[in-house]
Amino acid sequence: MAAGRLSGRVRCLAAAAAAVLLALPGGGCSYRLGGFFDDKAEQTGSVKPAKATEPAASAALPPDQDLAFTRAAVHDVLSREDQNTSVPWENPRTGARGTVTAIASAYTQDGLECRDFLASYVREGAESWLQGEACRIHHGKWEVKALRRLKRT
Repeated sequence: MAAGRLSGRVRCLAAAAAAVLLALPGGGCSYRLGGFFDDKAEQTGSVKPAKATEPAASAALPPDQDLAFTRAAVHDVLSREDQNTSVPWENPRTGARGTVTAIASAYTQDGLECRDFLASYVREGAESWLQGEACRIHHGKWEVKALRRLKRT
């Protein structure tokens, strides 16, 4: 009788293993197929591949309506006596916010006094950083001359 129970258990385990093996290809998994000699890989499964984003889109600056507040904070922080400070900014219409901090001593470029700065940009839970250069122009007013996204390494 022990042999009958054992073969019954073996049959039960074999049936369960077969059911699992048959269910795997029909699952919602996504995997890559590719050969040894080809560079192309075919993606199969029910999960769609992520759309590729263009580098230009990810390097785009925030909207002008937010940058206007950032530029005002640049002027404010660079005009202060205390050069080791940050100035917060916020656009109440869009909810975007951040800070501007001068990061280098003043230097002369094309006869103008200039400074570099970093600005944080937070909107809808996403944070990014901007790096820029501002120069003192008409009657001591600071104007942003260059602004770009800071690349994270």
